[in-house]
Amino acid sequence: MENLYQTLAYTCSKQVTQLYSTSFYSAVGVLDKSLQPSIHAIYGFVRLADEIVDSFHQIDKQKQLARFTADTYQAIEEKISLNPILHSFQEVMNRYNIDLELVRGFFHSMAMDLDKQNYDRQSYETYIYGSAEVVGLMCLQVFLNGDQAAYERLKPFAMALGSAFQKVNFLRDLGADQDVLGRIYFPEMPASGINEALKMQYIAEIQGEFNKAKQGIDQLPKTCQKGVLLAYYYYLALLRKIAKTPAEKLKTQRISVPNWKKALLYFCV
Repeated sequence: MENLYQTLAYTCSKQVTQLYSTSFYSAVGVLDKSLQPSIHAIYGFVRLADEIVDSFHQIDKQKQLARFTADTYQAIEEKISLNPILHSFQEVMNRYNIDLELVRGFFHSMAMDLDKQNYDRQSYETYIYGSAEVVGLMCLQVFLNGDQAAYERLKPFAMALGSAFQKVNFLRDLGADQDVLGRIYFPEMPASGINEALKMQYIAEIQGEFNKAKQGIDQLPKTCQKGVLLAYYYYLALLRKIAKTPAEKLKTQRISVPNWKKALLYFCV
């Protein structure tokens, strides 16, 4: 029965990935089959925390996030949870000996989202580390399966990729973040909103991180390289489309990559 529950837990995480992000789900599907359940487990965990701070406006978010945080640490320590998403996540954390500091960094950034605020450069970098870079590092530890030397070597590239992904999300979700959630993540962003010069400044910063990340992707094991590359090319296509979109439209128009182009990227990696 224990194995049956384990199957249930990982199946739930997979369904969360499929429901919330078809693009990420496609990228995970290109990974070696042995890696896919663990990456789904990481995504499912991250997604639940995001839901608390971004979606459930009718609840006491601080209380729910504190409860979810405590449940996560308890699951990791006891190696079991009756929350299937947390059960699969704790199993990955323990199997791959993922540093608990990465989880602490993640929850710190989630807590930052509870307060509507404009970010300065320091808080911006702190937020990106905890909300995105640590997720890339968790995945990297799964990909490398205990090879600590390779992990230390590839760590900066994984962080750059996570950061680039997050900043693209910031540009894509500019209107919703500011108008619905009351957040302005970019530290130089005026209250009046983005302009073309600022947009291109952010894009240049993100492109530099993509360039750095590509060096690390080229060094990844074959078991994961194509999946990471697919996600890389998808977000790069999204960035290029944002670059072609007038700055004033970013606040009212959520940019996306059409399905035909996603399919083309899938067959090109």
